[in-house]
Amino acid sequence: MSDLKIGIVDDHLLFRRSMTLLMNTFPGIQVIVDAENGKQCISKLITTPVDVLLLDIEMPIMDGYETCNEVKSRFPDVRILIVSQLSTRESIHKMMELGAHGYFTKNCNPDQLELALRNVYEEGFYFGLELGSVIKEAMLWEKNNAISYASSKSLFSERELQIIKMICKEYKSKEIADKLFINHRTVETHRKNVMDKCSAKNIIGVILYALKNGLITVEEL
Repeated sequence: MSDLKIGIVDDHLLFRRSMTLLMNTFPGIQVIVDAENGKQCISKLITTPVDVLLLDIEMPIMDGYETCNEVKSRFPDVRILIVSQLSTRESIHKMMELGAHGYFTKNCNPDQLELALRNVYEEGFYFGLELGSVIKEAMLWEKNNAISYASSKSLFSERELQIIKMICKEYKSKEIADKLFINHRTVETHRKNVMDKCSAKNIIGVILYALKNGLITVEEL
């Protein structure tokens, strides 16, 4: 199995170097792209594709919002993990809306980073304690900017809702398949279907949708 290829975008050289040194100690993980802003990152991704991109928000020339939007458009297979000190409701909501796959603040425990990288790549999202608080923040913002969804309770089948709740409890696709006695590919099909049904860019979007519409509760996260 080839190494997990990582890119990091941050305007602070010392932070990039420190993070690179740390991530290169993780088994099967290698940092191959290093950029100080979004414009430089896009240019490098054209010739050097990555699996997971660690992205700061506040950067000169091309910030994290623009970069996230551009990466999602031009490199849809890249998983985006936001790594930032900016944690306002507005910034969190906007990044989720743009399709980021996870959110990791710069003051959290470095031991969580390896888990975040692998979860974002393997499951399409990082949903540890840090992201749980992020989703709660996003929910507070959503309540002030509520969108009405018709027939949300009948949108998902009972099986799909069961799988969404298991994802919230951090079960991986294989674990869900084993517990429900179904094929791993069937779980992946359900994941794709629920994203399509609520027009979500990733599984985080599905969870936010389910929370907004009362299909799951914050306590189930």
